[in-house]
Amino acid sequence: MDNLYDRLLKKEAKLGVIGLGYVGLPIALAFAKKVSVVGFDINAERVEMMRNNVDPSDELEAEAFENSDIYFTAVLDELKDVDFFIIAVPTPIDDHNKPDLRPLIGSSTTVGKVLSKGDYVVYESTVYPGCTEEDCIPILEETSGLKFMDDFKVGYSPERINPGDKEHTITKILKVVSGCDEESLDIISKVYEIIVEPGVHKASSIKVAEAAKIIENTQRDVNIALMNELSIIFNRLGINTYEVLEAAGTKWNFLKFFPGMVGGHCIGVDPYYLTYKAEELGYHARIINSGRYVNDSMGYYVAKQTVKKILAQGKNVAGAKVLIMGATFKENVSDIRNSKVADVVKELRSFMVDVEIADPYADSAELEEEYGFGLIPEMRDYYDAIIVAVNHDKYVEMTEDDLKALMRDDKGILVDVKGIYRNRKMSLNYWSL
Repeated sequence: MDNLYDRLLKKEAKLGVIGLGYVGLPIALAFAKKVSVVGFDINAERVEMMRNNVDPSDELEAEAFENSDIYFTAVLDELKDVDFFIIAVPTPIDDHNKPDLRPLIGSSTTVGKVLSKGDYVVYESTVYPGCTEEDCIPILEETSGLKFMDDFKVGYSPERINPGDKEHTITKILKVVSGCDEESLDIISKVYEIIVEPGVHKASSIKVAEAAKIIENTQRDVNIALMNELSIIFNRLGINTYEVLEAAGTKWNFLKFFPGMVGGHCIGVDPYYLTYKAEELGYHARIINSGRYVNDSMGYYVAKQTVKKILAQGKNVAGAKVLIMGATFKENVSDIRNSKVADVVKELRSFMVDVEIADPYADSAELEEEYGFGLIPEMRDYYDAIIVAVNHDKYVEMTEDDLKALMRDDKGILVDVKGIYRNRKMSLNYWSL
């Protein structure tokens, strides 16, 4: 009898992707070029958009949907024919920086309701080591009435999708895979090899794969925190951090990280999953928590430095007009999740600054709902300071004359968070991290 991998290739079995966000949809469409796919999302409006070849996350063009054997649905019963499930739902944190597993638990319950004997379930969501086996599998068993290992198999293969990155796509990045036993590891590896050109790395266990994913972003977070701390020190010394890094970067083994505000759904979130698990095991993760503290405070730091610069020009802070250019969590994307620009706005407003925000990618209504501020329809010519918070291409291409035209007078201040104008001779009052 053919195994599940062979049946998928022959389209005698179906692959289902649960959660069609910035991770799930590219995976579903990549597989749909090779096998029969059911794409499931609880949001019926999003499903309707995808049926019309529109990516709600605004990452994929309409062409990505072409020549795809995929059926989009928000109806649970239409998952009953699926044999190989991939769960790719968000794993955010709550207001207390603790893991919020509700989307993961909800999707596990959903799959449990349609799980059949012989099925496979693979999780892609970023979690702390042990979450798949300790939190998810018991839900699958309880909801389905089936027994893990005897009736169904489970694996973990962490997502490595980078929003806005058209080069490192799902099919181009080596995939870490794991399974609950040798047989499942073999099947899961073969299934992912259908679409992943560089192949797979077989982790020895589900926990190892979970840990590998979470330290990818934790490592970046800690290194960026070091750069941010250095930028605070160098600011007091009166030297530019980027110039220091450029000089230090001439050494062959110097790691090239840069200061900045760390937001988004990965680097600013994932380390908290690891520190949560560490606390549960009786260990306080000092370095990781310190890095998180530094990075989470950078928005407030940028705002305070801007206020100081305004005061240094002999201006009244209360009522000063400040333009923030960029509200998304990174350049050239529409994603506003965990945007640290919100911290800059909040801190400036606490000084009674009149703040206006512009962004060519973000959605004003979405920002209003999430953070309590929207976007201005167009940038004006009366600002006392401009904070370029996100290095969108449109902003990188701006000249000094473009920026000057937005200033109230020749005392205008340019705060260049990402240092994108650092190599240009500026007559503006310029400051960067």
